[in-house]
Amino acid sequence: MSGANPHAGEVEVVLDGQPWRARLTLGALAGLEADLGAESMIALIERFEGGGFSTRDVLAVLVAGLRGGGWQGQAADLVTVEIGGGPLGAARAAAELIARAFRIAA
Repeated sequence: MSGANPHAGEVEVVLDGQPWRARLTLGALAGLEADLGAESMIALIERFEGGGFSTRDVLAVLVAGLRGGGWQGQAADLVTVEIGGGPLGAARAAAELIARAFRIAA
């Protein structure tokens, strides 16, 4: 499943060589606040913008985004797969998911 549409808030994430579309839905964003103990989405955004995010933050955002794109996996599945670009690629994809979720369309 490839061909992510950035205008729809999608980001391509490659798992074990297979591209997946990922996007954050409103439900996923609400879940992220609770799962990551963020006071608000603004606090989570600030963590990413300021470079204060953890690997747990990255995995949680990727799981939420991948599920929003139709992936049926669990967080534990991401521990055993090769993510395109490695840890840095995973962090970039997570940051891009957050940025695209809050981008105001012109």
